[in-house]
Amino acid sequence: VQLQASGGGLVQAGDSLRLSCTPSGRTVSNFVTAWFRQAPGKEREFVAAISHTGSTTYAASVKGRYTISRHNAENAVYLQMNSLKPDDTAVYYCAVRNPSLTVIRTDTRAYAHWGQGTLVTVSS
Repeated sequence: VQLQASGGGLVQAGDSLRLSCTPSGRTVSNFVTAWFRQAPGKEREFVAAISHTGSTTYAASVKGRYTISRHNAENAVYLQMNSLKPDDTAVYYCAVRNPSLTVIRTDTRAYAHWGQGTLVTVSS
């Protein structure tokens, strides 16, 4: 599965961004889809995920500020990021589990397919 992530950019603290993740040639609703991020010098960490049924899970650090959603007609998963902070600066990756795996997981090893990443930079 090839994933295309986009929407990153340079914003100021308090601003919003929306990231998009689209699988090439596949139907996004077939997958558990997650967003991870990796800041310079840090390990990749879980941000949010959405299941086949639409249930969602968020990291504590983004809960209440970020919203993950899936739009089947657009075949895309979005990550709406509000009230951005400098600590949110990272490369953001979307990832999907194999279609037979329907449980949301927060560890990177559970995700078989990854997009190329999109850089989000939040200035203070």
